Amino acid sequence: MLKTVAIVGRPNVGKSALFNRLAGKTISIVHDQAGVTRDRITAQCRRGPAWFEIMDTGGIGASTEDVLTDQVQIEASIALDVADLLLFVVDVVDGITTIDQSLARELRRTNKPVILVCNKADSPKRKLNASEFSKFGFPDTLEVSAAHGLGIDELVALVSERLDLKESSETEDAIAHQNTRPLKLAIVGRPNAGKSSLVNAILGSDRAIVSDVPGTTRDALDIRASWNGKHYQLIDTAGIRRRAHLDSVVEISSVDRSLQSIKRADLCLLVIDCAAGAKMQDRKIAQFILEERKPCILVMNKWDLFHPDGNQKDRIEHLDELMRREFFFLNYAPLVAISAKNKDHIGKLFVQIEKVRSGSQNRIGTGALNRLLANAIENTPGALGRSTHSFKLLYATQVNEAEGFAIPVPHFVLFANRASKLTDSYMRYLEKVIRDEWNAPGVPFKMSVRGKGPKNAK
Repeated sequence: MLKTVAIVGRPNVGKSALFNRLAGKTISIVHDQAGVTRDRITAQCRRGPAWFEIMDTGGIGASTEDVLTDQVQIEASIALDVADLLLFVVDVVDGITTIDQSLARELRRTNKPVILVCNKADSPKRKLNASEFSKFGFPDTLEVSAAHGLGIDELVALVSERLDLKESSETEDAIAHQNTRPLKLAIVGRPNAGKSSLVNAILGSDRAIVSDVPGTTRDALDIRASWNGKHYQLIDTAGIRRRAHLDSVVEISSVDRSLQSIKRADLCLLVIDCAAGAKMQDRKIAQFILEERKPCILVMNKWDLFHPDGNQKDRIEHLDELMRREFFFLNYAPLVAISAKNKDHIGKLFVQIEKVRSGSQNRIGTGALNRLLANAIENTPGALGRSTHSFKLLYATQVNEAEGFAIPVPHFVLFANRASKLTDSYMRYLEKVIRDEWNAPGVPFKMSVRGKGPKNAK
């Protein structure tokens, strides 16, 4: 396993900026509002002789109005327990604070190596200010500027030396694991739908902070998980609220991260509070998933609260009818009812996930596809009316788009001599014809027609 390095410190000293710099990409939200980071966020640092895992934490010792402070402290304490080395980050501009002093005392009691990282040292004058932190008594001290990338190479070298990291099979194993990367599952939905509860149910531990306060999750957390021997990458996202209801730049950034998570995911799990019923915001998120042509599963959470006294069969039929009507435009997405809080039917969800993955790998042979569509056009002219004698399907083929994604999205291209004759509604009919023949649950189709007077549809 890779060694773990936890980044700790009071709020707003630049822990997330340092985390992003070591990760080589923007993962944690960086903002001057205290207490922005709440969950433990992990990534790999691939600089230096061997990879190691870095962990960002909520600010320890925060004295903010955030009602989640106690949970944040627990998350940070867990990080201290599991880490092999600690980066104690302080701010040379603010100087020593009482929280810094308390933290220094706590960290000196640990048996783990500690590197004191004096951040924001981006000028000779500021570097001089770092000398006052020598009274903390940590032998390993470095001045860096996470925002400007100064001193980062020296920090990585010191971490590698203290952890005795060398080029080894660990790095080779990590590279091999990267080449067989897990399926990326974006867990999305509006606030309080139960996304973080679902993550915890899958992991079997309280990995993500769960609270009744909307907006608890702020960063999009990438978390490795396994189920029945298969590997997944869970992307726990912030609840997507209407922009008119967002109160701060941090919340706007959180929502943007969630939308970006949809774009980079292999499969979206749209979590809906079925007890409260589908809301307008649920449909807007579903519409965004559709526009991005992303594979999707509708996860009906809080199933235990949906008409709990009713007959099981009647309940599921009613739920299916209700939600199919609400999400009629996302008709390709299968529906799974769960209770994340009670850990009910999580296994059924993963059965469906694997059905989506395996179904997407199938292809319709070119000959079979052409015969299927030609027969449908000949026997059911529909919107073509009497013009079928002048319309002719010349050729149809399937190409898989979204290269680099584990679940390919098929693109069916039709070549015809009267492309403009195929209306949007008729293209939807042809999609249904293909779906009836090729079972690919959860996978969107793209269909286009080329020829004289080309017209794209769907």
